[in-house]
Amino acid sequence: MGRPPRAATSRRRIRSLEAVLVLGMLAAAAVLTAVTWPGSSKSQVLPQAAAAVVGGTQTGAQSRAQSGAQSGAQSTVVDDSPDGEEIFLRDCAWCHGETAEGSQLAPSLEESGAAGAHFQLTTGRMPLQSAEDEPEPGPPAYPPETIEAIVDHVRSITTGPDVPDVAPGDVARGRTLFLYNCAPCHSSSGTGMILPGGAFASELLDTTPTQVVEAMRLGPGPMPSFPDTQLDKEQADAIATYVQQLGEQQDIGGQPLDWIGPIYEGAVAWLLGIPVLVLVIRLLGKRAP
Repeated sequence: MGRPPRAATSRRRIRSLEAVLVLGMLAAAAVLTAVTWPGSSKSQVLPQAAAAVVGGTQTGAQSRAQSGAQSGAQSTVVDDSPDGEEIFLRDCAWCHGETAEGSQLAPSLEESGAAGAHFQLTTGRMPLQSAEDEPEPGPPAYPPETIEAIVDHVRSITTGPDVPDVAPGDVARGRTLFLYNCAPCHSSSGTGMILPGGAFASELLDTTPTQVVEAMRLGPGPMPSFPDTQLDKEQADAIATYVQQLGEQQDIGGQPLDWIGPIYEGAVAWLLGIPVLVLVIRLLGKRAP
């Protein structure tokens, strides 16, 4: 028998190359999805707490940090009648000092005041179970009444900003201000974004208006602060109101791909959708007369 026609051999080679290309793109899509899917990475924007070494070493702070790691692990215990001072001395003072003066392990709370304590506690960044841990947003470790008791105590021993009183603002104006001041880091959809250096600007969809304004005023981690001279109360309220509605309107049906953002969603479309279209076109082409 003679060798198969050259045209038939070329078609088989083309089909083999197409199959390898499609399989390679599917494998790349699977790897991309596994690497970038929310929850697969713990990199977050690091808040200012436990970030810089400040002056004024607390007496015995180093030894108390070791024992405080165990007490921090017990911070989820619900107190029937929470005593803010007692809980602060148990879970916070081993890093921040008995009077919130700071230590080599964590900064002073004097400048951040009650607003800083409220932000860190309600976003789950504090308390840490170890001085070596990095603060990350998550579920609060305390119930609301315990957080309020701790914040009240911090308010009594510091002169920093108080928890802001946020009022409903102009949504349209808030959108404009958000896109100009916040979207470059948090993305226009509020789903967060990777920043230079490997940090991650956290998503804002589950934040409360109070937390939004606190973050703007305090500037946790690498985030810049926005004082009243830059964004007044009316503007801050407008941004907070827009962010709240942004989270409420996010689920509009369809397949959201877990809100991983347009870049990754586009990559998934290229690596999954286009190979499927190529296969469909090939199959239709074979059936054509």
